[in-house]
Amino acid sequence: MNKYLRMLSFVSILGAVSAGLLTGAKILTDDLIDANADALLKSEILTAHEVDFNFTTIHDVFAEETTIYTYETTYGDAELELTFWEDNTSGRVTIQFGPVFGGGVWGPIIGLLSLESDFNTIVRLSILQQEETPGLGGVVATRPYLDQFVGKTFDEGLAIIKGLDATEAADNEVPAITGATRTSGQFEIILNNAFVTHQTVWNDNAGNRG
Repeated sequence: MNKYLRMLSFVSILGAVSAGLLTGAKILTDDLIDANADALLKSEILTAHEVDFNFTTIHDVFAEETTIYTYETTYGDAELELTFWEDNTSGRVTIQFGPVFGGGVWGPIIGLLSLESDFNTIVRLSILQQEETPGLGGVVATRPYLDQFVGKTFDEGLAIIKGLDATEAADNEVPAITGATRTSGQFEIILNNAFVTHQTVWNDNAGNRG
């Protein structure tokens, strides 16, 4: 009987220790994931704002060069807190878009949209998360495709057009992804919805800044 009790005690202690180790590892892993996500966000914003940094100075540079504004609003039935990152020198502004403004074909498309101080002209687009088909819709996250948006404006709405020749595109037009018409259409919806919502809130709160 004592033999079984000792075995039971050993198993219980082993289980408790293992659980503690796993919990501790999860906490450390979660903290590391959060830290990496924060560094990625800041690096994309500083890159869009053309601010020099390295991964030793990134947090100090970001704090010195960037002003963060948050405003509450509603979008449909959702209550949102929108964040705007403004460069203190150039006045460029970065906003984040996500699933509340529309989803991709297979999951959310989450990213950053950076604009000139006119809050209309695109200076950089970055994708932080997407689940589109690799080699097709997944092209939406590649730098060569996203770079086609640089210099485009939201005048009359941004248009992503199937079969468009990039050399003949208007200031608000970008070619669709070849073989991924649905992803291109959804991306157009996400960007326009996010832009209009953020632009309205940004303009409405102009008197609360500076």
